Amino acid sequence: MKKFIILTLIAVSVLAAGCKKDTNSAQNTTETNNTANLFIVGLDDSFPPMGFRDNNNEIVGFDIDMAKEVTKRLGMEIKLQPIDWASKELELSTGKISCIWNGLSVSPAREEAMTLSKPYLANRMVIITNQNSPLNAKADLEGKKVGLQTGSTAVAALEKDPVSEKLTQVTYENNVLALTDLNIGRIDAVVMDEVVARYMISKSANLYKILHDSFDEEYYAIAFKKGNTELKDKVEKILADMAADGTSSEISKKWFGEDIVLK
Repeated sequence: MKKFIILTLIAVSVLAAGCKKDTNSAQNTTETNNTANLFIVGLDDSFPPMGFRDNNNEIVGFDIDMAKEVTKRLGMEIKLQPIDWASKELELSTGKISCIWNGLSVSPAREEAMTLSKPYLANRMVIITNQNSPLNAKADLEGKKVGLQTGSTAVAALEKDPVSEKLTQVTYENNVLALTDLNIGRIDAVVMDEVVARYMISKSANLYKILHDSFDEEYYAIAFKKGNTELKDKVEKILADMAADGTSSEISKKWFGEDIVLK
């Protein structure tokens, strides 16, 4: 009788262990599936209009709207993950984020370190003047006062051009202050990033205009973990569909006042 009881207890223990193992296995499978269906966007949340926090502390922007539409069409759940921009390559390579989608400029070093999508926006250093300004070309800046944000890439772009030796640079803490001085006539023009310029102009009731001439041109792309061409191809396919059906154009007009998305 004692032997029978012992054998019964052993059998029950084995069955219990088996059930526990199955439960853990099912839980692990669920967690894996949830992770696989999560699209984590790494971004700097202080870069308007690409990605930034609004008055309600919600992350919004052009890139955010584009990413949300892409993930919706992919049937994936989006997570917006602010990151240390200086560590963006590490965040991507370790799998903490699915991509970097936040006005990332294409460069040879980044093409080497990450898998980049086709460029979706062209960004230039543009010249902004008042709507009624007589300035129409880069050469017209000679002898004028030109505003720039201190420490911005606009400064380096301007100084590469010979016209920089024939004008007076006036630096500001930010572009908003520069545009304010432009509006009241303290300076004659402002040089700044096109994507930021178009966003600000769209909010300024036609106070300013952008000249045709510009300085350095660069391109924005989405960065994926090196070698992850599968996810890149899926995202690019959706972006192509959005361009074809007009969705990307509408998002662009919302943030920039016109369609500037590369086709």
